[in-house]
Amino acid sequence: MHKRNVTLALLLFAGTVFAQQSAQPSMTPGQVTPDRTQVWMADTTSGGAPSAPPAPRSFDLDAIDTTSNPCVDFYQFACGNWVKTHTIPPDQTRWGRFNELAEYNRYLLYQDLEAAAKDPKTPLQKKYGEFYAACMNKTAADQAGHRPIQPLLRKVDALTAKSQLPSLMAQLQSQDATASLFRFGSQQDDKDATRRIARATQGGLGLPDRSYYLEDDPHTLKIRQAYVAHVTAMFQLVGDSPQAAQTEAANVMTIETALARSSTPRTDMRDPENVYHLLRLAQLQALTPAFDWDSYLQGVGVGSLPTLNVATPVFFLGMNTLIENQGLDVWKSYLRWNVVHSAAPYLSTAFVDASFDFYGKTLFGQKENQARWKRCTTLTDRSIGEAVGQDWVAQHFPPTSKQSVEKMVVALESAMKQDIAGLPWMTEATQQQAELKLAAIRNKIGYPSKWRDYSKLTVEPNELVPNVQRAGAFELRRELNKIGKPVNEKEWGMTPATVNAYYNPSMNDINFPAGILQPPFFDPTKDAAVNYGGIGVVIGHEMTHGFDDEGSQYDGKGNLRMWWTAADRKAFDQRTDCEVKEYSGFETAPGTHLNGKLTLGENTADNGGLRLAYQALMEALQKEGPQAMDRKVDGYTAAQQFFISYGQVWCSGQTDASMRVSAKVDPHSTGKWRVDGAVRNTDAFGKAFGCTKGQPMMPADACRVW
Repeated sequence: MHKRNVTLALLLFAGTVFAQQSAQPSMTPGQVTPDRTQVWMADTTSGGAPSAPPAPRSFDLDAIDTTSNPCVDFYQFACGNWVKTHTIPPDQTRWGRFNELAEYNRYLLYQDLEAAAKDPKTPLQKKYGEFYAACMNKTAADQAGHRPIQPLLRKVDALTAKSQLPSLMAQLQSQDATASLFRFGSQQDDKDATRRIARATQGGLGLPDRSYYLEDDPHTLKIRQAYVAHVTAMFQLVGDSPQAAQTEAANVMTIETALARSSTPRTDMRDPENVYHLLRLAQLQALTPAFDWDSYLQGVGVGSLPTLNVATPVFFLGMNTLIENQGLDVWKSYLRWNVVHSAAPYLSTAFVDASFDFYGKTLFGQKENQARWKRCTTLTDRSIGEAVGQDWVAQHFPPTSKQSVEKMVVALESAMKQDIAGLPWMTEATQQQAELKLAAIRNKIGYPSKWRDYSKLTVEPNELVPNVQRAGAFELRRELNKIGKPVNEKEWGMTPATVNAYYNPSMNDINFPAGILQPPFFDPTKDAAVNYGGIGVVIGHEMTHGFDDEGSQYDGKGNLRMWWTAADRKAFDQRTDCEVKEYSGFETAPGTHLNGKLTLGENTADNGGLRLAYQALMEALQKEGPQAMDRKVDGYTAAQQFFISYGQVWCSGQTDASMRVSAKVDPHSTGKWRVDGAVRNTDAFGKAFGCTKGQPMMPADACRVW
């Protein structure tokens, strides 16, 4: 997943964990056992309190398909039996090692939230316990129906002129109606990373991507028709007649289709220069005369601004035309829809089910909605994650784990420094700049050094929707209060319990929440080869993001500045073009290929991270002596363990519907090609498994950037 100014290395799953591995049946590599996923799901859905899912294992011998040739399809070799023994649970759209850890993490977090809801020991526990408990109160939600959003709906109904749109938009966005028309917040200034500025960018779509409104292939048409039916049904749930609901749904599609046409394609937004347009407020007002920005800014509590980044000017031109040309009733339909759509997952069962039927079943192929305890645990972590995270870290992330990962980061930094110095295609002038940037990277491990203050956030018992709205308003206010102030270099963009990691080019930092520093990524009981193949590659991946097609445009201080010589940049682009072509040739399903341009940054980071982690491992083993290089564990050399550990991180399955969405919006390649795509470009892999040139995993035309 990718966000402007935060390149997420991995797929985002909220969760928490640090626990002993659970006992599972041992078996000979290559043997297939009954479906482990279904066994666990049957247990967790049997009624009563949920039971703990099995903890993930690092270097899982049971997952290996020894009948497969690793030189032909390494993913099948590393993950073949895992795929055979794990189906996608009915409440998931994909299932892999990330999900295994996220589910276990979420269960531990659920236990903490349950305890805080029943018997809080501190004021902070009382706050997040009451937030969670309000979410769990299904009876109260069903009794309330859609009453919690009626005040906002009445405000929309009271609109008498389009000139009132800006102030109403501000009210809706301040209460978590986040899909409304455009996104507004703060960011580091790309050209002056020491300061925070305001930012306005495109948004306002109820479908995952602009292509869903503009393409006319059979599948996209089917999704679009289902979306209209869904919007119609939701309007009926708030009291519209069938005919009125159809009219309102048509109005919504009129607005959203026009917004889609004005939206910048996500591949174009990968270039930071394409989304940086620093304008004076008067210039933005001249660009959009139909929208009173002073009124909007007053409404969100910002007041006047000297300048702001208008990331997507064409979008705002289109928005202005829409305001001028569409009638007030059309706009009221669109705003009513945003109110309903935003709150639907937190309203009564009828709204929850209707929302899931489209966004879960139809769009992503999810068979069942997640249990309420799962949804409420995730919501609490997402809304006030650093409140929950403080207690979680104390329980589940020991200082020894933090220290071990810090040592690995140092080892990876050393490997990257050597890599940069040895690049044959880069001149000394650019190498020196690259080394300066590498030396300036900040490392954040586990959790923030200073916790977020939630004292001004009000949480009330049994008020789910108001609590969600207040949390949204609190977060917006926190973001907007940064405008015009120095950058807080210690701030995190993820909660401690998150199973993920990221590189932030404006901060020039790499961030590893405690949630991912667990098996299968990191296991202090395993050999170095296993950990370097897991979390070591993640570390190298994030470092490489600082030098991918996007991150490489920022210098060591986080400023968007071309620090390359023209010749070196040309050589760099030639190498990334190789990856674009290579990954665009990989099929995810018959007739469906990866988008090599969309996934370029993540593919570059996968390839670079794998190479750097292997280099760091070899240096660590050399210090132990020759015996370490030749020593076998479970029949595999250290080099083989390293690559198997990496491959098994990406063992996964995904619904066909979810795969189609990913092909349009996900900047990450699928699990198979994150594995096979990276190892085929790494010479050390072929040597480790005795491959010969010309085999699929050791091609003659391999790509390399870093």
